[in-house]
Amino acid sequence: MIHKKKPQPHDPYAPVAKNPLLAARLPAWRSKFIVLLVFCAFAALAGRAFWVQVVNQDFYVDQGQKRYQRVLELDATRGRIVDRNGSMLAVSLATYEIWASPKLVDESAVAPLSKLLEMPLAELRKRLDGERTFVLLKRQVDADTAAHLSRLGLTGITQIADSKRFYPEGESAAHVVGFTDIEDNGQEGVELAANERLQGVPGQREVIRDRLGRVVSETRPLVPARNGDTIHLTIDRRIQQLAYTQLKEAIAKHNAEAGSVVVLDARNGEILALANYPSFDPNDRARLSGRQLRNRAVIDTFEPGSTIKPLVVALSIDEGKVRPQSVIDTAPGWYRIGPAVIHDTSNHGVMTVAEAVQKSSNIALAKLALNLPAETIWTKYQQYGLGSKPELTFPGVAAGKVRPYKRWRPIEQATMAYGYGLSVSLLQIAQVYTAYAGDGTLQRVSLLRDPVALAGADVDADDATRPAERGQPVTTPATARAIRNMLEMATGAGGTGRAAVVEGYRVGGKTGTARKQIGAGYAKNRYRALFVGMAPMSDPRLIVAVMIDDPAGKTFYGGTVAGPVFSGVTGGALQLLGVPPDAPGV
Repeated sequence: MIHKKKPQPHDPYAPVAKNPLLAARLPAWRSKFIVLLVFCAFAALAGRAFWVQVVNQDFYVDQGQKRYQRVLELDATRGRIVDRNGSMLAVSLATYEIWASPKLVDESAVAPLSKLLEMPLAELRKRLDGERTFVLLKRQVDADTAAHLSRLGLTGITQIADSKRFYPEGESAAHVVGFTDIEDNGQEGVELAANERLQGVPGQREVIRDRLGRVVSETRPLVPARNGDTIHLTIDRRIQQLAYTQLKEAIAKHNAEAGSVVVLDARNGEILALANYPSFDPNDRARLSGRQLRNRAVIDTFEPGSTIKPLVVALSIDEGKVRPQSVIDTAPGWYRIGPAVIHDTSNHGVMTVAEAVQKSSNIALAKLALNLPAETIWTKYQQYGLGSKPELTFPGVAAGKVRPYKRWRPIEQATMAYGYGLSVSLLQIAQVYTAYAGDGTLQRVSLLRDPVALAGADVDADDATRPAERGQPVTTPATARAIRNMLEMATGAGGTGRAAVVEGYRVGGKTGTARKQIGAGYAKNRYRALFVGMAPMSDPRLIVAVMIDDPAGKTFYGGTVAGPVFSGVTGGALQLLGVPPDAPGV
């Protein structure tokens, strides 16, 4: 039997599969190798993921956060400086920084922007033509200008809040308050001395921003900034303005080089005014010079001349050498000490110790000094604070100089008694007179109502300002009263300080006319005119010290040049303080 093969179904791809061109020519191990490579790649990715997410997770989380999370510093507002009554001497005003994205600023906006910011058009174009993507156009733009700029809606302009220091009293209090730089760091005066406390402590704000830089949320509670402390000075701005005005007028009248005025509260040594001329406006320092910056009342030293005479007189009385009515022969108006000769302005003949102060006799004071041991005089000068810096936390305070007593020759010991051979600042000589205004206790000068604010001492502020602790007895109450009587005689008939009288008040003081030392010698016809006094004499409230440097007018004497300044400042200040008149018949 013949079996026939069943027909197979037709496979349309059979001819293609048997095509020799499509037959596999690669060995089998190649496919296995490819599979191995793929496996290694996935292993590497897994290893990298483990490294990023486990081993080095903190680093990559931190890097990621930096792309969207920011810590913004919150600026602390600089503290205020105020006078003893709370009036502003220095305050920070809100201002703005104006920044620009040059590529976004339209050309049509350049001219209006230049006019509004008060910038030369060429300078503005120069800043906008740079390669930087964000440039500063102007700092410390006032709030009104910034508001006007916002209303213009200029594309590419950004405003950043800032502040600017403002000094309401201008040049009258410039040397006391000082000033800051553009970064708000103190450069002079109290601004420098109290810089750390005035600056405060910045705060922090941690936020998340979107890709456009907008704040979308905060990641932790806000840490607020601690604004700077308010510094309270002993200065009375009214008396400060008065002293500066009187000083400025006197310097102009006598065509003098410079001058200073110091006003102290006689009861505790607090500085009520400290004025210098020339001065400067701390709000506009475009043309500031070193001459204007000099705080002459505290950093300049000079020979005090006759203003020092009450000190040696008080010492002679305390040592029992003389009494106020003891007589001294000053004839014939000159006195030889070795090869040197000293002179009075005229032959006063025989005079009492009180009259020696009244008429300012160099000869009488020289004889008193030579009747005392040199060491005794030197020690007493030290007790009065001469030769050492006043205890005042203030930049540039001068110590002055008193030579060691062992090196004194007789002529030097004599001249020390009437103000030559030593150097002091005006602040120091004003401090000396606090001993005679009260019970013989020297009151240390102070500038702060809270001394701890600058000194940083760990003491109670009330204790620090208590006069009993700050003062030092340097003479007896009886001697202090005797000196006050002599000072009052000096401003009366026959005294050298008649031009210092104040209507309605009893005043006392001492004139001084010291020749200016230039190099190793003294300049001819160049002087410092001085007057230091107190009022009212029934119960002294104020001590006023005046120094006019190099008056070039018709007169140069302390009584006629500095005396009227004392009169104007003292009279006005007593009225401002409400001190009742004490002159007879008033």
